[in-house]
Amino acid sequence: MSFTRFLAVAKKEMVQVLRDSRSLIIVIIMPVILVLLFGYGVNLDLKHLPIYVYDRDGSQQSQDLLKRFQASDYFEIVRVVDSYRDLTRAIDDGHAKMGIVIPWDFSQHLRDGRPAQVQALVDATDDNTANVLIGYAQAVVQGYSSDVQIDWLRDHGQVAHPAPVIVETRTWYNEDLDSSAFIVPGVLALVMSVIGAFLTSLTIAREWERGTMEQLISTPVSPIEVIAGKLLPYFAIGMADAAVCIAIAVWWFQVPLRGGIVALTCASALFLAAVLLMGFFISVTAGSQLAASQFSLIITFLPSFLLSGFAFPIDQMPLPIRVFTFLIPARYYVVILKAVFLKGSGFVANYQQFLALAIFTATVGFLSVNSFKKSL
Repeated sequence: MSFTRFLAVAKKEMVQVLRDSRSLIIVIIMPVILVLLFGYGVNLDLKHLPIYVYDRDGSQQSQDLLKRFQASDYFEIVRVVDSYRDLTRAIDDGHAKMGIVIPWDFSQHLRDGRPAQVQALVDATDDNTANVLIGYAQAVVQGYSSDVQIDWLRDHGQVAHPAPVIVETRTWYNEDLDSSAFIVPGVLALVMSVIGAFLTSLTIAREWERGTMEQLISTPVSPIEVIAGKLLPYFAIGMADAAVCIAIAVWWFQVPLRGGIVALTCASALFLAAVLLMGFFISVTAGSQLAASQFSLIITFLPSFLLSGFAFPIDQMPLPIRVFTFLIPARYYVVILKAVFLKGSGFVANYQQFLALAIFTATVGFLSVNSFKKSL
């Protein structure tokens, strides 16, 4: 392999990138847009959910319960209605995610020491939000019920015993349960998948369509020199985009970077090499720029978004899909990203993911070298 010929091919490809305004827009603007869109637009934190209240009791006890809901960060009492019909209409119209109905004998049941019921009407068009709402509401009511029970026992001269079992939770790695700390690192895998595979998928197909492949074939440049030279500019661009995304995640979204930058850089370089080689292989086999660009998006962006663990947990997927995810390189990269950012892990803790990425990169590299032939 001649280093001079390799640099000549790399220089030629860099000039081609600089001349292509569309490629420049993708390279410069798309990473920043994707990070900001996912960082702000995809928010899994459910807070200040609008609820309507129908208080038929109107007592001090019912007001105390409603104050518990209002004091919670998860609920916001938008309106107190005067009829059951107004409450159901608000849920039907989408003005409220949940309606609370306090019966007319609520305070009487509490004074007598009897169980009192509170009705919650939940909009379950979004089942995930509905389940979270039910859990939040049950936690608020259970906390209020425990306090009422203790007060009732004390008022009647009985000893208020603490609950036999108390759950004391402590969250690790993402102490504030901030969804941006979960989402933003995974966006890096999406950005590098799109940038790497999409741009390199046009390299060989563009040479054929513009009629310059014949000139390249007539030169003494070997296939490996062509591949390495054409991928080098995109590798440098991809690593620069990764650095920009990491900087935005750390300094803009305040995502903690607890691990070593060396492990993060090596993982990014390995994953980028894999997607670049995937794009080159697509470019060789597709035959046209249109087919190559469309196919690259299908096999990189969608699997990276849906099957990498970035948006949906892999362990909750059906078994055939879980098996298929082992063929997605973004799966391993997302695991490394979250471990390095949030857990502070390094090479040792993630050696399986590094090894899987290395095997995938070597396999795609072998396929790329064998598929590219310097012949008409």
